[in-house]
Amino acid sequence: MEEILKYFPGLTDRQKEQFAAMKGLYEEWNSKINVISRKDIDSFYLHHVLHSLALAKVAEGVFAQKGISILDVGTGGGFPGIPLAVLCPDIPFTLCDSIGKKTKVAEAVAASLGLENVTVVNARAESLPGQFDWIVSRAVTSLDNFMPWVKGKYTGGILYLKGGDMTEEIGKCAARRLLDPHKVTVSDISIFFTDSWFDEKKVVTITR
Repeated sequence: MEEILKYFPGLTDRQKEQFAAMKGLYEEWNSKINVISRKDIDSFYLHHVLHSLALAKVAEGVFAQKGISILDVGTGGGFPGIPLAVLCPDIPFTLCDSIGKKTKVAEAVAASLGLENVTVVNARAESLPGQFDWIVSRAVTSLDNFMPWVKGKYTGGILYLKGGDMTEEIGKCAARRLLDPHKVTVSDISIFFTDSWFDEKKVVTITR
């Protein structure tokens, strides 16, 4: 929790309670369904919660809006969607994943935290009806695989958490006309968070 409070000092008491409860809930569920690497659970707040919240640092203007709709594609057990939903209670989040046992965990955690702004769907992103304002995702695949999944699904943009050099992946997408490279920004998370774990971590912002 220290990492969360260090970078997000303005949390309400309710948000602090929700973030504090999060690790215990995931530890309990992880003992039944492995959604987080067992060796990684000790760094839960740094590697999972704070990493998810990096999107709100990079795209502060997006998450300051009320009532926009956000789709979390490949959410797994609920990342980045659940930490973002705690941080932004006025924004409705739809969390989707094609693996049912993972969405079961995300749904249970969201319910235990009392997150009324979260809907969890066991489905592939391509099959979801309608559009969302923004799409978020956390390194579920290479960007050139990901973009076809969300074609026509967003009106604002995409915020994609990924590590390493993104030049090749963006180039592949541009070659296949999956995106306009002039509308892509790659941000280093290390600008916002000082822990060395974030040194190679990026947020790729793609706007329409």
